[in-house]
Amino acid sequence: MTDYGYIKLGAISPQVEVAAPQRNAEYILEAIRMAQSAGVQAMVFPELCLSGYTCADLFGQPLLLDACEAALEGLCQATRESAALIAIGLPARAMGRLFNCAAVMQGGRLLGLVPKRYLTADEKRWFASASVLAGETGTATLCGQDVPFGSLLFDLDRCQVGLEIGEDLWAPNPPSVALALRGAELILNLSASVEAAARNEYRRALVAQQSGRLRCGYALAGAGVGESSTDLVFSGASFLAENGNILTENRRFEQEGSALYHCVDIELLRAERRSGFFGDAADALAEPLRKVACAPLPPLTAQFITRRYAPDPFVPSSMLLRSERCREILEMQTAGLIKRLRHTGQRQVILGLSGGLDSTLTLLTACRAAQALAWEPEQVLGITLPGFGTTAHTRDTVDQLARCLGITLWEIDIRPACELHMQDIGHDPNERDVTYENIQARERTQILMDLANQENALLLGTGDLSELALGWCTYNADHMSMYNLNCGVPKTLVRHVVEHVMDDSDETTAQALRRVLETPISPELLPPGEDGETTQETERILGKYDVHDFYLYYFFRFGFAPEKLFFLAKQAFAGRFSPEQLRDWLRVFFERFFSQQFKRSCMPDGPKVGSVGLSPRSDWRMPSDTVAELWLRRVELLEV
Repeated sequence: MTDYGYIKLGAISPQVEVAAPQRNAEYILEAIRMAQSAGVQAMVFPELCLSGYTCADLFGQPLLLDACEAALEGLCQATRESAALIAIGLPARAMGRLFNCAAVMQGGRLLGLVPKRYLTADEKRWFASASVLAGETGTATLCGQDVPFGSLLFDLDRCQVGLEIGEDLWAPNPPSVALALRGAELILNLSASVEAAARNEYRRALVAQQSGRLRCGYALAGAGVGESSTDLVFSGASFLAENGNILTENRRFEQEGSALYHCVDIELLRAERRSGFFGDAADALAEPLRKVACAPLPPLTAQFITRRYAPDPFVPSSMLLRSERCREILEMQTAGLIKRLRHTGQRQVILGLSGGLDSTLTLLTACRAAQALAWEPEQVLGITLPGFGTTAHTRDTVDQLARCLGITLWEIDIRPACELHMQDIGHDPNERDVTYENIQARERTQILMDLANQENALLLGTGDLSELALGWCTYNADHMSMYNLNCGVPKTLVRHVVEHVMDDSDETTAQALRRVLETPISPELLPPGEDGETTQETERILGKYDVHDFYLYYFFRFGFAPEKLFFLAKQAFAGRFSPEQLRDWLRVFFERFFSQQFKRSCMPDGPKVGSVGLSPRSDWRMPSDTVAELWLRRVELLEV
């Protein structure tokens, strides 16, 4: 892969002078050359930018219209060697009328002319609406060429592009809807939206929402400050958006013009369209569109891919949004548990407490549910089950948490039972292998299940989404419960939810939760070292959960191939982890994700709280004996 599924877009608001087409063409040509030097493959300029949007009754002057056509022809000649798709606004004559149009060109050739559909009251004074075409496409003569005219879809080698103009976006039924449902993955908007107080916030939201509704990339280029300020002010407001998110926007009111460049992920958009109801909406659309064949876009090499991704896609970057996300997760987990308890009629919950992050989050949710149900805190039964690897630190942490929260805490030492079991099956206790470890994990689960029956309590699971993805749990041990609260929460987010609770807790409880957050992630199944600390840290075995969660998100949500996952990870974790580490952990991710499916095929019920879930009933269905060779072979070919 060389472009990793990206198209680089440009939304450009150049300098403009009213009724000076040749000078405006010079500004546009300079902007085109700068965009090409940055690797831009498709670019859009503002509405009527060749003439200036504010020419008013001068649009009735043939001299101005001829000058605009001549300026466009000059731009075509000057860009003969360019394979980039370029959309420029101008007034154009067709069918004996004048239209506010977008001219699309590539390689010195005019590909088509798209008229504006929804006109403002002032524009109706000079222009005809595209609605007079009644959905039909015809031919217009421009710059000595016969070009398609009407509602057009531009079919590139890599994607399909549609255009709308200015207020078309603001209408109840924008042309971009039909364009997207007919296959357009990129929408280019040539705009001349005027400024008013608070208008830009609405404009930004409109662009973001349209890109989200249509699962598309959206580029809007606005007319700039060179337009007439007789009655109105223009700012050059421009945006690049993708799938509901503003990728970048310009600084408004730039006297020398502005340009935005950013990569849109076509592969991501196609994955989003496949997974939703998009196809059903497209099937219901009757409106025909004419496709215009285009030449291949110029290649996009890695040096021009400016797209960057946060290393923690499950975690909002804003502290305010992160706090809100954590609150929502706690509320969803609590609601799910309350529903299950009301259904079963049980008046107690039971869970194993290790002093680690996952069991702590389950405990905090159980306490919230108990409070909502008007239970006594003692109806939450916490069981600590020290084994061969349990450290004094984690035992003390459990004791402190139980005291702070007022729950019932029982301790059952599993070592005698495990030693007897090893004796029964003839296993040498000095052989610290997987049998030695899993005996402890299964003994704990057996005790918890039996206690749940004895106390008529619901046994809560603690394993998180990341552990399910990697199969980092013992089959029919910590893998099993009666209801798993954490099955939808990735490890990177578990930490933040616990921190969120800590920030709202009294000092004593906060100290206990701080101990949990400072504890290394470990199953504690191997004996501690001479210093009493654990010798078994999970991330030294599997690799960093930050990286595995990153791989999980983009593999599950969008189906990205190993090459793209590796490319994104190198950018996201640059300076933190080496390419060699990232490649090794990618191999671990695919090896374990495929080989451990059998555990997910029979996982307990639990609430999904985000966009990624691995429930075999509603989210991820895969045979347990699926072969990972196709993915692992690609990992081996990666160059570091």
